[in-house]
Amino acid sequence: MSDTNEYKSAGNQFSKEEEKLWSVLVHAVAIVFEFFTPVLGFLLFRDKGPFIRHHVTESLNFGLTMVVFAIGLAISVVGWLVIWALPIYWTIFRVVAAYRASQGDFYRYPLTIRFVKN
Repeated sequence: MSDTNEYKSAGNQFSKEEEKLWSVLVHAVAIVFEFFTPVLGFLLFRDKGPFIRHHVTESLNFGLTMVVFAIGLAISVVGWLVIWALPIYWTIFRVVAAYRASQGDFYRYPLTIRFVKN
């Protein structure tokens, strides 16, 4: 889909710039609304283009992984000592993902379980 006309001819597809914008927003807004934004983004935007599909899927997988990590840390004794680091971790990587999406990169979060495939 290298031709712009071919890219936009798919009907309800986003343009490349719209895909970048919404990808950045899904990552950035998820800093505040962790898990809810990725779920909503996945449901609304997964069929709008390959770039946005990649980013909403990655964001959803990261959100699900953070929920699993939070539960695991909350039920362990040692987890109570380090659970404070989880919001710092997800904030840093959400900012990195938003930046990389703004650059047009297909970013993959590190240490993320791939629950949902592209």
